Formats: sequence, C-alpha cells, structure tokens
Amino acid sequence: MSLSFKEQMTQALPNYINGTARFQKINSLLLANESWQKEAFENLKDLLKNMREITASDIDLGSASSIHHVWYRVFGTKAPNLDVPQYSHDEITSMLLCIISEDQKNQFYKKKNLDFSLGIALEPGEEKSRFRGNIYYDINHLVANFRRINQKVFKIETLGFPEPIIRRLNLRYEKSGLVLITGITGSGKSTTLDSIIDMCNNTNQAHIVIIGSPIEYIHKPNKCIIRHREVGEDVLSFQKGTIQALRQDPDIIVVGEMRDAETIATVLEVTDSGHKVYTTLHTNSAIDSIHRIIGEFPPVEQERIRNRLADTLKLAISQKLIPNKAGKYTMAKEILSVNASVSAAIRNNNIGEIYQMITEGKTKGMMTLEQDLFNLYRKGTITKENAFNYANNRKRMLRLIGH
Repeated sequence: MSLSFKEQMTQALPNYINGTARFQKINSLLLANESWQKEAFENLKDLLKNMREITASDIDLGSASSIHHVWYRVFGTKAPNLDVPQYSHDEITSMLLCIISEDQKNQFYKKKNLDFSLGIALEPGEEKSRFRGNIYYDINHLVANFRRINQKVFKIETLGFPEPIIRRLNLRYEKSGLVLITGITGSGKSTTLDSIIDMCNNTNQAHIVIIGSPIEYIHKPNKCIIRHREVGEDVLSFQKGTIQALRQDPDIIVVGEMRDAETIATVLEVTDSGHKVYTTLHTNSAIDSIHRIIGEFPPVEQERIRNRLADTLKLAISQKLIPNKAGKYTMAKEILSVNASVSAAIRNNNIGEIYQMITEGKTKGMMTLEQDLFNLYRKGTITKENAFNYANNRKRMLRLIGH
C-alpha cells in the first residue's frame, strides 16, 4: 500500500524535472501539506519499527536497483522484505525529506550525501530509538541506509577483554594516552567505544567530550559530565571539535574517527598535552593501524609522527565480528598493550617486531587476532572454516590449529 497522496504528488510534479530540482519541488509540496509530512513520517517510522521486530541491523530504501523493495540486513544477510509495502522513487524521497532539517537539506544538495543521527519514539511513551542515517544520490534518485543503534550498552566485562586491558581503558587507572579501536565498517567499534565510555562514566568523576559523525548512542551522565557534539550540527569537523575540546576542560575526548592527516595530527597533539583520547580507524590489525597513522604523512614528517605516536599510544584494539555456530556474531580481537619495548619499536621504525611482542604478551593482556580466533574455535563458538576466513594471516592460523 503506497502513500495516500501519491497520485496528487505525481500530478503536481512536472515530468521534465529530475534530480535535485525534483527533490526540492517535493520538499515544497511537503511543507505546504502538513498531513503529507505526517503520513510520510509515519510510514518511515513503521519501516524502522519493523527493523527492531525482525532484529535487523540495517535498512536500505530507494532506487530502481532495490527493485522498489525495502531491504533489511538480519544477522549479516541483506535481502528484500516482501512483507512491507513497495514505494516509488518520489514516495521514498518524501519520507526521507520529512525527517531532516532545511539546513541539512541544503547541505545535502551541495554535497550529494548526508550523515546524520535520528531519534524516534517507535511506540507512544517509549524512549527514542536511535538510528544512524546516510542519504545519498543513486542515478539521480534519493536513497538511504539506516543502521539501528543498540539501546543497550554492553558492560565492558562482557566483551572478553582481559583484566589488565580493562584497567588500562579506565580513566581511574590511566589518566592520559591514546586508545585506538579499529576494524572495518560494521565490526562493532561503536559498541566497544560506548562500553568504554559507560565504564568511565560509572567509575570516575570527570568530563567526557564525544565528537561523532553522527552521534549514535546518547550517554546519560552518572558520575561524569558528558557532552555530545555531532559533526555538521554542533561542530564543523572532527579536527575542529578536537581543538575546541581543549578549551572545555575535558578529562576524556572521544573522536569518532580519524579520517585524515589533519585530524590524526590534532589527536596526537591533544593526547601529548596530557589528555585521554579514544578514537577509531578502519584498519584490520594493530600493526596496520600504526602503519596507517604514519603513512598518512609525507616522508619528511614521518619521524616526528613516529616519535609522537611512540609517546602517546597506550592501546590498539582491532576487532572483527565472526559468525558463530548459534547463527549470530561473536567478537574476535587483536590487542596491543604498549610498553617500553613497543614504544621503542615504533620510535626506531622496527614496527615489524611488534607482532611477536603481541604473541608473547599474554600476561599483559595482549593477543593476536589468530590467537583469539583459535580460542573461539577451541571453545566451539566458531567453526574452523570461519577461523581461517577471518584470520589476517592464514598461515599463522594453520600453525595454531595444526591441520
């Protein structure tokens, strides 16, 4: 069943306008018809409510490439849902435009892409459920992805981190330094960050500044003041937000992602000034993370960056979500806990030696990804096939498993 105003909207739209001009015309029709806005909003809300009911992590809307179906990702598998209505391009456009502000629309028309967060009470009297949204152009049509944000924060103890690592993550035991949480998109980095923030919020009297693009989970202050600053809405960029945080008397700064050399340099500088900073990278291993940070800079600057990284880096946690035998996901991780030997290896550009240090660092809470995958396989949590499929180095995995 399509939107009731579909025919009226179609008649009011000239056939010859497409792309941004068409989106703007639909927007003007919505602004002139409050009942249309409400109906479009309610339809989108129903689609998001269905995400929760079927335990979907993502929803995709719009474009002919979706065959006019709504697609959901459930436990890693993305497929069209034949139980929800099909919508035309213009109907999808009306649903998406009704949830963003005029400023966001103008920004979107210029950049052809918009990242934002969305909070909606899916049922009367409920707290708002939160979603991370991305709207973009696809062959001159408006399309979107929404990711459902967990309303529940996992206790750090449930994520399988060794006790020495939990202590180093906590502001109570280590007041400064850089902590990297890395992994590909969808590897649970935000979940881990939120668990760390929650632990610090419950065990420290401090000030936490979170800079996100977008802000996903909203933390309720307990023992900490917690500021949430969304890139594009509250602050212009990660880099500018990090610099501004220095004037806000923070104890912890959370930088949602280090996307460029400018942000990386700022994060290292801020950390070097004595703050505790948590941030993320899209890398697959602790060693890749170190190479990535240094490699973002021209050769003439790399020695300076290596020295600063050697002084500030405390932990690098790289994680993957592995399909388990129960049909869900289990987190596997690689953990580098920086000590004097690791710092010296970074400073002296002997980064290749660090993997062996991780391998031998079990008493300090360190582990390679292959070691953690082997433990999950030995416990019967994951299959041998997935242990090999998700290993960074299949030869090392083979040596652990034996055959």
